[in-house]
Amino acid sequence: MAELSESTSETAKSSSETVATKVQPLETSLSPQERFSEYLQSRGLRQTSQRKFLIEQVFSQHEHFDAEELIERLPRRGEDNYVSTATVYRTLRECVDAGLLNSFQLDGRTVYDHDYGYPEHDHLYCTRCRKLLEFQSDELVAIRDQMAALHGFRVESHKMIINGVCRECSRRRRKKRKQDLV
Repeated sequence: MAELSESTSETAKSSSETVATKVQPLETSLSPQERFSEYLQSRGLRQTSQRKFLIEQVFSQHEHFDAEELIERLPRRGEDNYVSTATVYRTLRECVDAGLLNSFQLDGRTVYDHDYGYPEHDHLYCTRCRKLLEFQSDELVAIRDQMAALHGFRVESHKMIINGVCRECSRRRRKKRKQDLV
């Protein structure tokens, strides 16, 4: 499966000097593990060793993933820290409910993205190689807020995924076309 997550590593500028910046983590008073523990407690649910292990795995690195990709990274049945598939799906749903993760549909799959400890951000998605890039843009937020105000709408959140072809895939395609002409 193609790698699904990548953060923008540089600042991108267009001809009008609009700036989109890399998404940086925010300072939070609680760790994701502590926040999840509070969520479980408020719902009368137990903090099991499987849930604790899953939260550690999910937040050990900042990347987008689907449930199957997470399951592939986990120990197999019979190994230490084994977590059942049902527990993975249930815990991911609880993480979304707790505000730790966002979920969205991409190519018919549910993809998860860190929410807690990260500012609101948007995505660029390459439909060829399936690379998913994160970015923040104050200009996009200003337009969103302007449109909301114009219509008397109070914004709670937004998700934007811009589909297209990344630079690397465009270059590969151009090289193939030049070769086809020979």
